[in-house]
Amino acid sequence: MTGTQEKLAELRKLLEIAEEPAGEAAIEKRRKKGIPSARERVNMLLDPGTFVELGALMRQSAVSNATYGDGVVTGRGYIDGRPVVVVSHDQTVYGGSVSEVFARKVRIAMEFAYNNACPVVVVNDSGGARIQDGVTSLAWYANMTSLQEDLSGYVPMVAVMLGKCAAGSVYGPINMDVLVATQDSYMFVTGPEVIKAVTGEEISAEELGGAKTLERLGTVHHVAETEQKAFDWVREYLSYLPSSCLEQPPIVNPGLEPEITDSDRELDKLIPDSDKMGYDMHEVLLRIFDDGAFHEISPGTSPNLITGFARVDGRPVGVVANQPMALGGALDAACSDKGAYFIRLCNAYNLPIIYVVDTPGVLPGVEEENNHVIKRGGRMFRALLEATTPIVTIVTRKAYGGGYAVMGCKQLGADIALAWPTARLAVMGAESMISIVGRKQLAATPEEQRPAVRQNMIDFYNATVATPWTAAERGYIDAVIEPSATRLEIRKALQLLRDKGAVRKHNPRKHSLFPM
Repeated sequence: MTGTQEKLAELRKLLEIAEEPAGEAAIEKRRKKGIPSARERVNMLLDPGTFVELGALMRQSAVSNATYGDGVVTGRGYIDGRPVVVVSHDQTVYGGSVSEVFARKVRIAMEFAYNNACPVVVVNDSGGARIQDGVTSLAWYANMTSLQEDLSGYVPMVAVMLGKCAAGSVYGPINMDVLVATQDSYMFVTGPEVIKAVTGEEISAEELGGAKTLERLGTVHHVAETEQKAFDWVREYLSYLPSSCLEQPPIVNPGLEPEITDSDRELDKLIPDSDKMGYDMHEVLLRIFDDGAFHEISPGTSPNLITGFARVDGRPVGVVANQPMALGGALDAACSDKGAYFIRLCNAYNLPIIYVVDTPGVLPGVEEENNHVIKRGGRMFRALLEATTPIVTIVTRKAYGGGYAVMGCKQLGADIALAWPTARLAVMGAESMISIVGRKQLAATPEEQRPAVRQNMIDFYNATVATPWTAAERGYIDAVIEPSATRLEIRKALQLLRDKGAVRKHNPRKHSLFPM
């Protein structure tokens, strides 16, 4: 009969094998690539000493040389003292490919996240479904990822892409809330070899699905230089979000700087006198949120629209802002996708949204029309309409045409709308207006007098039509404020809206139809 000590020794031996299931060959493989193990990656992400592994001894039952863990490490731990579920692919075991056991482990981990309402972080480094398992791997891959629909909008989900993410393995991370990647990772459905064999086209892995390419296309939300910096970004990202939609996010240092500061007063001089001169919207954001902190999402795509997280009176908020330094802050098809998704992300977790507006409207051009700017702009329009979270809008300068509408106007759902004295709210800018409305008058004016007459028309339009006073008189905005008061006015507004409910009118429909 085997005694207790022998059983303990056997347990320790099995756990030691499971710690490095592919043995010395795996260690050497990682050494050559200069990458950590799947468990080391988990510990790089979590608070020290908090990881509790699940399923370390799971393996295929009818395979003589089956490895423990079967290519994936799963478990739970803490980030900033809050629970999270972690999944980490082990590329040294069958290339991190998905089998039945692999999928069972991930499914169990995600069910734990669902039942305990805590975030999920998946570290991706996988070649897709395991070819050796045939259709079984496909069926279990689908079974593994199907729970993501229940988790979406219920708990935060983060995908971290390290190394390769190919074939079926792309659909898991793309259906999570955000995707973070290291600069030397890549992701695609079919690789360069398959493309060359089928179509004859030659392209490198980096050009096809490298992290920088995917960031520019909007698929990846952040590219980090190193794995540790990727994990640090994830930790900061989660600090702005609640553990689930049932909770409130953490409050950090409320009540800071309760009076106007020198930094606030710098806003009074920030807007250029000339409408044709740009300024960096980040300089505004730096001054209107707590500690000047701003966690930007998708900075590498559509820089004409800035999205990210900040804090107001210690409480997290989402920020949607135009960037005059890129396309003059105009809205295009690509930034509409970026904005619509971010608005829905904030609304899912009930984060208030702060719009900071300076846009001449929708970018004109044949290319934009062919790029579905109408349909894609409609998504950003709809996302604003459907949002039930508190919304505060600040117009710093231009709010023209469709840009006025989709950038948080009161008529589409903003709870409180404020404007600086430098704001211009109108259907279009003065110069565009004159080319339409003033065309006949200018044509009838002697040629030598046209520049002066044109300038007089511009000045008259800007002084009497495109002003914040007109909007304030009609109640389209709630107040015109000094720029230096913005930070404190946002704080007051969100204090008033803190108990805003998410109750909608009863509607018997199954769901609305999004412009896809």
